[in-house]
Amino acid sequence: MTTDALIAPPARQSAARGAQLDAATLLFALDLMAAMAWLLQALAVLPAEARPDPAHLLAYPALWLLFLYALGFYRRDALLETRRMLGRLPLAAALSTAVAASASLLPLPGEPGHVPVLVGNALLGLTLAGALARIALAGLRGAGVCKRRVLVIGAGRRAWDLALLLRREGRAGAYDFAFAHHPAMGEVDPRLTADTAAPVLPASSDFLALARGFGADQVVVAPDERRGLDMRALLDCRIAGYPVVDYLSVLEREIGRVDLKRLELGWLLFAQGFDAGALDRAAKRVVDVVVSLAVLLLTGPFLAAAALAVKLQDGGPALYRQNRVTQGGRVFSIMKLRTMRIDAEKKGATWAQQGDPRVTATGRFLRRTRLDELPQLINVLRGDMSFVGPRPERPEFTRELAAQLPLYEERHRVRAGLTGWAQVNYPYGASLDDARSKLSYDLYYVKNFSVLLDLRIILQTLRVVLWPGSGVR
Repeated sequence: MTTDALIAPPARQSAARGAQLDAATLLFALDLMAAMAWLLQALAVLPAEARPDPAHLLAYPALWLLFLYALGFYRRDALLETRRMLGRLPLAAALSTAVAASASLLPLPGEPGHVPVLVGNALLGLTLAGALARIALAGLRGAGVCKRRVLVIGAGRRAWDLALLLRREGRAGAYDFAFAHHPAMGEVDPRLTADTAAPVLPASSDFLALARGFGADQVVVAPDERRGLDMRALLDCRIAGYPVVDYLSVLEREIGRVDLKRLELGWLLFAQGFDAGALDRAAKRVVDVVVSLAVLLLTGPFLAAAALAVKLQDGGPALYRQNRVTQGGRVFSIMKLRTMRIDAEKKGATWAQQGDPRVTATGRFLRRTRLDELPQLINVLRGDMSFVGPRPERPEFTRELAAQLPLYEERHRVRAGLTGWAQVNYPYGASLDDARSKLSYDLYYVKNFSVLLDLRIILQTLRVVLWPGSGVR
């Protein structure tokens, strides 16, 4: 394919950059419109005696949107698997409706007599609203509305890796690539020349003409050899309104992790991040205490019942203490409900594994429901841990992993957490490769920490509890 064949009319070029939407943002907008449509329907259909006061009525769509996010309906995998998520919509509607209906029974203005009629309407109406929003998104995606067109400068191994990871994990879900290459940038990766859907264009000094011709949304700089790269030509793209981004920054933003395989310390040094201040840390501690106390209050009866079940199974202790590593490499004693046999580690520290035979029958249930982790809320209140952060590892394993994984100790820049960015994005695993993958998420968290990110992780933990193993992107 020639450069001339890629040239688009000016109107199409301007629309390409202005109209490309993130699929998750578009779906949220569709859900918001669907929620408002349900609200108008409820006001029109419900008899006057079945209508609550406005604050209670608004709680139904507001909580529905919140539970959609918490249950992972805006994640990449959910956007690509419409049928599976349609089957989960009734659960989101049921949870949000139950919470909203419970709030309606509080001693606030309004009579609780409206609840039965409104609950039925909300369960059916919000489920249908969510289904229509996702069917509409599928149609829009099929028309290419959310597809991103990326002009990659370079066509070597680095460019191939970029395209591979974005297609596999990128949050947009769909990409069109074109690669601009010059012999000075190194060898062309043969896998790119075999991909007829992603043309390799001869890189003249006019990157702007190539971007316009391809109708690019952004320009990503990813040559294997940067020497001789025409910075003025890239600046022309930037001035013309095309985002010009380094490939490592694109990967971090689009896949939500720091890719260790391609990491360059120079990029890590100059990239944005690692800028959390004293106010951020203070706000994080407030969130830790408030959320931990709230969860302890809500789950106290379940925790007591679980501890009794562990005790009755084999007569051993209900609680299990173990040394773990937290911020600054400090070792502390973590508390968990015991899920393994009493003699599980008579031969010394051993990696846990999927289907571990040392786990008791009660322990399997506790692990699946995450009830075994609840005593760690005491560690959070003590200040040993945070509610959100990298999961704490044992000192023996930490030394082993630090010797094999570069930057592993950087995850100890913050307190260890009860849940974390790796936990909501990666399934359970206990091998070196799993540790490497989890580290890529932990480094992203340490680099981009904010209280808002903590709140997002706390909400998405609900999805992991309900559907264990759903952390795969």
